[in-house]
Amino acid sequence: MHIGIAGNIGSGKTTLTRMLADHYGWTPKFEAVTYNPYIEDYYRDIHRWSFNMEVYFLTQRFRDILEISQSEETVIQDRTILEGVYIFAANNKDMGNISQRDFDTYMDLFHVMMSVVKLPDLLIYLESSIPHLVAKIQKRGREYEKGMSLEYLSGLNDRYAAWIRSYQGKVLTIDADSLDFENRPEDFSCITDMIDARLYGLFPEQ
Repeated sequence: MHIGIAGNIGSGKTTLTRMLADHYGWTPKFEAVTYNPYIEDYYRDIHRWSFNMEVYFLTQRFRDILEISQSEETVIQDRTILEGVYIFAANNKDMGNISQRDFDTYMDLFHVMMSVVKLPDLLIYLESSIPHLVAKIQKRGREYEKGMSLEYLSGLNDRYAAWIRSYQGKVLTIDADSLDFENRPEDFSCITDMIDARLYGLFPEQ
């Protein structure tokens, strides 16, 4: 079984992935931290290298989803291939960093990839407001996130909302603003109750 965790930057995806893996005994799948051959060129000339960067990420994420599809374990994944395509690559295209022709080619490649794998059995979406995201991002203090603009973060949030509205698979939306699942056990239990209802029917869904 494949469980995906989706959400904007700072929404708590990695934390929730780790906590749910511990709680259920699932296998966590985090994005691989490996050498990226395009990263230096990308930050020197984003317009020139965005397409190359997105194809590289797509390849890495497709490799991940192939491994998940072949696993007999229940795998919970921090960010899916879908977000990389419908949120981040699409945003790069609309910002003018990827041409329409290149984006069409990219989407053709993505659709071929998805023809041999399936959507997650459950997608858990962490819905967060901009103030909540900003507070989380500031708290963790990652250097490369300091230059992120509110406009960029808000644009990603709008894309997430539109994507979730049109999503064709099974999705559980969690209000990440009101549930402090990392620090309040009762809030984490609320989330696991909702997951149990969706996956196993143990509790009536609200």
